[in-house]
Amino acid sequence: MAMKTSRFDAADYLDTAEARAEYMTAALETGDTEFIRDAVGVVARARGVAGIAKETGLSRESLYKALGPAGNPEFATMMRVIRALGLTLAARPAPAKRRQKRRRVA
Repeated sequence: MAMKTSRFDAADYLDTAEARAEYMTAALETGDTEFIRDAVGVVARARGVAGIAKETGLSRESLYKALGPAGNPEFATMMRVIRALGLTLAARPAPAKRRQKRRRVA
């Protein structure tokens, strides 16, 4: 008997502002620009792309294209979307990197 499955979509689980903020924070902490772009798209889908498009002044098609796998949105576009999502960006000091002791070569 074949097992029936469905595709996992994180947007289905981001049903509160806190969950969306935590998801974005985790994405930003990776430093992976493609993952961050994708995470913004996931959060936009969770909130509703049509509403986000209207708030940003972008068409839904432009928003999907910018946040899609081949997208390369400008920083200003990302900021407009992030604001429309009800989120802000914040900076905090990065953890100190361990310095490796230099070995003396004789």
